[in-house]
Amino acid sequence: MKKSIVYLVGAGPGDPKLITLKGLDCLRNADVIVYDRLSSPRLLTYAKPDAELIYAGKSPVRHALKQDEINSVLVEKAQEGKVVTRLKGGDPFVFGRGGEEAEFLLAHGIPFEVIPGVTSGIAVPAYAGIPVTHRDFNSTVVFITGNEDPSKEGSSIKWDKLATGCETLVFYMGMANLPHIVEQLTVNGRSTDTPVGIIRWGTRPEQRTVTGTLENIVEKAREAKMGHPAIVIVGEVVLLRDKLRWFEDKPLFGKKILVTRARSQASVFAEKIEALGGEPWEFPTIEITEPEDFAPLDDAITAINSYDWLVLTSVNGVQYFMNRMRHLKVDVRRLGNVKIVAIGPKTREEIEKYGIFCEFMPEEFVAEAIIEIFRGEDLKGKKVLLPRADIARRVLPDTLESMGAEVHEVTAYRTVTGSGSADELLKMLEEKKINVLTFTSSSTVKNFMKKLGPENIGLLEGVVLASIGPITSGAAMELGLTVDIEALEFTIDGLIEAILNYFKK
Repeated sequence: MKKSIVYLVGAGPGDPKLITLKGLDCLRNADVIVYDRLSSPRLLTYAKPDAELIYAGKSPVRHALKQDEINSVLVEKAQEGKVVTRLKGGDPFVFGRGGEEAEFLLAHGIPFEVIPGVTSGIAVPAYAGIPVTHRDFNSTVVFITGNEDPSKEGSSIKWDKLATGCETLVFYMGMANLPHIVEQLTVNGRSTDTPVGIIRWGTRPEQRTVTGTLENIVEKAREAKMGHPAIVIVGEVVLLRDKLRWFEDKPLFGKKILVTRARSQASVFAEKIEALGGEPWEFPTIEITEPEDFAPLDDAITAINSYDWLVLTSVNGVQYFMNRMRHLKVDVRRLGNVKIVAIGPKTREEIEKYGIFCEFMPEEFVAEAIIEIFRGEDLKGKKVLLPRADIARRVLPDTLESMGAEVHEVTAYRTVTGSGSADELLKMLEEKKINVLTFTSSSTVKNFMKKLGPENIGLLEGVVLASIGPITSGAAMELGLTVDIEALEFTIDGLIEAILNYFKK
């Protein structure tokens, strides 16, 4: 029998990769996830398909659930015999009210564990190029709430001791009370020349940083329209930002990029975007799945040594073909006399994983380039096996047949409509949260437009459209889209390079 438990998990300050491995395990195993406004929504993609997701977002001005309601939800779900993960921004026990939740669980006999997280008071300044300690500047650092319990009769912060008793001060949730914080520090002896940094949405692509001094930071923050959530750091270490800033200098920093590939393929693309400072948003317009009928593919594999050529046009094609060979227990040595053509380097690499090497790979990664290779071959009476997607273009088999080949085109996999939420897409476009829209195949374009709806095409104004190659670009233009970026090399790396070059200009 499964034992109910509540995990109080720190999600870190925003960058989803700052969660701990143990925290990630808690997400993956949870029956219920109660999550905060400040935890990255991308972390929810690790939840089980049937996990219940409960939003408990709180901000200084509005609560989706009040704290006593959150406490009750945790107990209620645990009493139902479920494993509950309470996903909290930052660290549960550093101004996260995790202690209150733990006490409530204990009072109701609910077992719990605390999974610490990377607290924003350390991580956010680090992403802004500000170390909270540095031997040339400070030996002490203090973490202070900038938003005390409003029900308290008076402040428990000892401003007279704090102002000059510690070199570095880090205030959490301090934006609403910034004028008060500055006043208390200065009237209690802190120099008005003391450097101050404010970092909003730290560790995320929308991170913004404003620096100044105690004398002018309130006005600078007002001019920059700085708001919640933000970390305020006071002390000489702020001066190091000018030479240690790194995150905001990444080439795709601040760019939210929509990835329309199938979810099973999106992670590699997303990781490359993240490494360059952008924020990938996975919106799968397609999914890759099995053929409705394996019989044609099975017949071809069973008779594989009767073919002269095997043409593989995608990584998916290789994977489904080889998996079916394994399923049928057909030895790869039966491919010994078959000449193999791969459409690009990634397809070739996938083939080579099985210890099989290609006869040819065209310099351009489109069907037309494969045709050029075959123009130097005598195809009369030759048998060509073409296992690929059910919706692939007809140009390759039709041309090879016109050259005298006997082409057997079989469905190795199907491309179906993906699970991306149209409502969520429309909301993000309306709120101008998408900077770049990427297309990696004609099917991603067509399915994207089905989800968007032609009546909403105006929402793409100001969004940069990036295509992996001319075939994909052609599909986009046929549907009334304007392509701003087209990769010269028709691969994910080529698409990334083209996006980088666009923003360099």
